[in-house]
Amino acid sequence: MRQMYSGILKGKSVALLKGGPGKEREVSLRSGTAVAKALQICGAKVHEIDVTSPDFDLPDDTELAFNIIHGTFGEDGQIQEILSQRGIAYTGEGIKGSRAAFDKIRTKECFDRAGVPTSTWHSIRVGQSPRMELPYVVKAPQQGSSVGVHIVRNAESLASALEDCFKYGDEVLVEAFFPGRELTVGILGNTALPVVEIVPKDGFYDYDNKYTSGASEYFVPAPLSSELALRIQETALAAHHALDLEVYSRVDILLAPDGSMSVLEINTIPGMTELSLLPKAAAVAGLDYPSLCEEIAGLSMAKKHR
Repeated sequence: MRQMYSGILKGKSVALLKGGPGKEREVSLRSGTAVAKALQICGAKVHEIDVTSPDFDLPDDTELAFNIIHGTFGEDGQIQEILSQRGIAYTGEGIKGSRAAFDKIRTKECFDRAGVPTSTWHSIRVGQSPRMELPYVVKAPQQGSSVGVHIVRNAESLASALEDCFKYGDEVLVEAFFPGRELTVGILGNTALPVVEIVPKDGFYDYDNKYTSGASEYFVPAPLSSELALRIQETALAAHHALDLEVYSRVDILLAPDGSMSVLEINTIPGMTELSLLPKAAAVAGLDYPSLCEEIAGLSMAKKHR
């Protein structure tokens, strides 16, 4: 495993942006704690900034903002726009890519244009009903960590599912239920990391199963033939490129028994907690946690120069 750091962060003043005002605040704070330690190991001078509103302050000597705010505000283009206006280099995707990946409806549109395999879908607004046969999945299109996601198997459960989804906005994504194994693939630049398989012990991979220790099992690399694993990695890369992403992401995919796939979504600020999947995959690929953080910083700074 790589433990020799390139030195690109040595002595650099890095503002670690964590927390945020969204539903994933607590997860972001946990990610931030781990990333701060890693950046210090890489030699950076780290300033931890708990962001609660758009008017957050940064140290005058900030050379790089390391954004670890998941979900609303951190992952949807808002903080990227603020940092761009301030002339501050930051990690992760830019404004356009962040907006496209965060909005599941826009993501689906990009997948369809690029020919990326994904479940049949449509969107509805308040007062409208889904136009497909049960079962299907309804999702709040601009939430992360499976917030506002419901599998609807019967008509009786639809009303409560839609009520929850419409709490987050005036449009809801409806997609055909696609039964299959839950997989995820981390992307660093143009490299797909080993495939991870997620096996929740109960239900699907919702918020509780993601962040409760012992609630899910993870297999890294996933038990797949080399040919199938490569095909899944290629599909993940195609999804990443369909949104014109350049830095890093985590692509969530369902794999059916017949080998067909449905790409669910792309996370541009994936979790970096002790339970998170990107660090697990990077470790199998030979990158320890500080090296992963350094790689993210390096790819981000290279994008800024381009």
